[in-house]
Amino acid sequence: MSLLRSLSLYLVARTGSCSAGPLRLQSLQPWHTFHTVPWLSSAASNKELLMKLRRKTGYSFVNCKKALETCGGDLKQAESWLHKQAQKEGWSRAAKLHGRKTKEGLIGLLQEGNTAVLVEVNCETDFVSRNLKFQQLVQQVALGTLLHCQNLKDQLSTYSKGFLNSSELSELPAGPEREGCLKDQLALAIGKLGENMTLKRAAWVKVPAGFYVGSYVHGAMHSPSLHNLVLGKYGALVICETSECRAGLEDLGRRLGQHVVGMAPLSVGSLDDEPGGEAETKMLSQPYLLDPSITLGQYVQPQGVSVVDFVRFECGEGEEAAEAE
Repeated sequence: MSLLRSLSLYLVARTGSCSAGPLRLQSLQPWHTFHTVPWLSSAASNKELLMKLRRKTGYSFVNCKKALETCGGDLKQAESWLHKQAQKEGWSRAAKLHGRKTKEGLIGLLQEGNTAVLVEVNCETDFVSRNLKFQQLVQQVALGTLLHCQNLKDQLSTYSKGFLNSSELSELPAGPEREGCLKDQLALAIGKLGENMTLKRAAWVKVPAGFYVGSYVHGAMHSPSLHNLVLGKYGALVICETSECRAGLEDLGRRLGQHVVGMAPLSVGSLDDEPGGEAETKMLSQPYLLDPSITLGQYVQPQGVSVVDFVRFECGEGEEAAEAE
């Protein structure tokens, strides 16, 4: 009986019908139907769709093929299906990895017009922080923060500065050509890279005419796709008031940012303050980082600008204190 059934199976596979008896192989029918959907009619077009989907999403050949089969060859639907599946996988991995320390990562600096933002995104290892997909996540977070700042409808007579904590940052829209919030982009990155990650914080600065934002990132790397996004381990924004636009402001802003990163002041202080030593925390009274024989105030005074505020980010700062607590 088993020999007859084997023979019947063979005949069905060869002829597509069963003439040897009443055997009905209904279990095979869905497989045949599945492989005769319209999108599979041309091998050349199939390959082209697969390549296009892979280039656009970065997902594996197997996942892209499954997405196209599931969505009947519709490229847009397949892309959306892939993102949803990746987010599910990402949230699942995020739940498993929750609680693992994220001491590494990157600071991202993005500046456009009169607006500048600093963001910090953390991961577990320096190896992942050098990964292009992680850097693209930092880029997306910086862009989302910049768009949030630009959408604030405020009439500026002086500069404005704001901060976003981890939960506020997570809820920001992901920006143009992206679905959902930044937390969804985080889930996608966790799903792809398999490490715990956190959107730690962001700061933004917006200035009117008569002000200038100097900036500096230590160990700077430029973003692969946004030329004005800079990545590194330390970052600073320095807000200056100036009576006129003049040459050399960009270089001056970079030097002031270097000082803030290197000397880590806690406040701006005043030009009237007495010069301090290395332990001084008032910015203008500190020895100037690039020439310790003078104070920063003495360096700035002849430049025709006034330092009014600053923001300093150091990747991973506060983690040691939190761990000790």
